[in-house]
Amino acid sequence: MTDRLSVGVLQGVPTEGRNPRTVDIDLLPTLDVLRLINAEDEQVPGAVAKVLPQVAKAVDLAVDALRGGGRVHYFGAGTSGRLAVLDSAELPPTFGIEPGLVVAHHAGGLGALSQAIEDVEDDEDLGARDAEDVRVGEFAVGITASGRTPYVVGALRAAAEQGAHTALISSNPAAAFGAEVDVNIAVETGPEAVTGSTRMKAGTATKLVLNAMSTAAMVRLGRTYSNLMVSVNALNSKLRGRVIKILVEATGLDAETCAAALASAGGDTRTALLSLLCDVPPDHAAEALAAAGGSVRDAMRGIRPEV
Repeated sequence: MTDRLSVGVLQGVPTEGRNPRTVDIDLLPTLDVLRLINAEDEQVPGAVAKVLPQVAKAVDLAVDALRGGGRVHYFGAGTSGRLAVLDSAELPPTFGIEPGLVVAHHAGGLGALSQAIEDVEDDEDLGARDAEDVRVGEFAVGITASGRTPYVVGALRAAAEQGAHTALISSNPAAAFGAEVDVNIAVETGPEAVTGSTRMKAGTATKLVLNAMSTAAMVRLGRTYSNLMVSVNALNSKLRGRVIKILVEATGLDAETCAAALASAGGDTRTALLSLLCDVPPDHAAEALAAAGGSVRDAMRGIRPEV
């Protein structure tokens, strides 16, 4: 039994191994099926915690690329590619960054998002073609549970040849390709509750890593003030209410004062916040923010060095 269950691990892909804890999953009542799945899921945060030093290196490379006027590129297929697209799409509305600064390349294009196109992940040349616009100093992140998906390998090799830094996010610490990248983030999630279904633990680990990596990069870039999303701009009534609440939280001032400051700042949250915190006109605040690369903290120090 042990040898048979270990076949996937022996082949070098832990996520393809058969999980001895869930072999009777199809014989159980619904609640017990869920308990088994949940017990497997509980292992994922701890596995991610073990690779945080590697995630930190990836964050620093992402920050360097974005500060240098470059971009961050994600490359993935299947579940990994869909998670990459999701992370990329959520950054502009959450942190106010320009669309296109974090780019997700999904094997098979947009059509593969809603309908699986399985053979494209085996096309190393397609990955290389999708990476053709990666430039020197940019950062390319490959996402693949197995750590060896040809599409991702082709993309990262091409990106490296073009002068970009590279990182691999996988659930396979033994993946040979991990030695070729600048940062190897290998989360040891082990075999899935349903053999080979990497949308489960491996997918959860990928989501946690991407969430942490992109959020930490945005924090480092000054896209938050404290733990507040101050880069959200008031483009509609719902967002206006959210922004006023953020300004109240950040300044301790009343909602009316914050609403007036937001209106004077033309709906720009950070300009309104800096204007309130440093008691300066909106145009002065906007200039200070521009000089500080958009960071409220740095702009505050520029206006009042003692802060």
